[in-house]
Amino acid sequence: MRGVPWWGVVSSAAAPVLMVAGWSVAAGLQPRPVDPVAEPVSALAALGAADRWVMSLTFVVVGACVLVTGLALRPARAAGRLILMAGAVAGMLVAANPEHPGTSLPVPHMICAAAGCAGVVAWPTVAWRRGPSVPWGLRPAVSAGAVAVLLALVAWFGAELITGGGLAGLAERSFGAALALWPLTVVASCRYATRKDTRLSLNRLGARPAGRAHRPVWRPRRWGSALSHRGASPSVRPN
Repeated sequence: MRGVPWWGVVSSAAAPVLMVAGWSVAAGLQPRPVDPVAEPVSALAALGAADRWVMSLTFVVVGACVLVTGLALRPARAAGRLILMAGAVAGMLVAANPEHPGTSLPVPHMICAAAGCAGVVAWPTVAWRRGPSVPWGLRPAVSAGAVAVLLALVAWFGAELITGGGLAGLAERSFGAALALWPLTVVASCRYATRKDTRLSLNRLGARPAGRAHRPVWRPRRWGSALSHRGASPSVRPN
């Protein structure tokens, strides 16, 4: 099974870090304090927000990282990788379709956000594989559990938006962090599985660790023992 290249590890690790850093910096640039528990992240990129380009750029950069991660996830099925990359592109389009102040239903923004959420939530359902050597992050039971957690988080966020329970910011941030962390988790499991397979292959081939090579020890034979081994005896001449 093909492994995940190093650049896939970098992109998957960068996505959650850049996401948290982006919404933290964007919140700090607002003229009034931002309540991360009550206010959603999308408001930081809405028209009229101070320095909205920070959050918009975060959406684009994080989406690009997820897109690269989808390209690098070679152990996963192609369909799952394509869905993940499509969701990443839809997430990047959120920056081009921000919320408008006073609009209760920003349709373009909602379509892009919904498409992005659907892609990054559903991709594990078609990316899994079977087999003893499959990384644990791509096994059916683990993938189903990941989808269940992501669905629960997105349902919580939707319920907060509908009911106005005051936890929309916390729900969206939890959901966004989980979306970015799961590809990283799958990549880590693939890298671990690749190293494990390499060690097993070396053990089967009887590979030795690098060090001083084993050399046979040469021992000189005695003359008498050599003659007896050859079945010969020294000749004796009569006087």
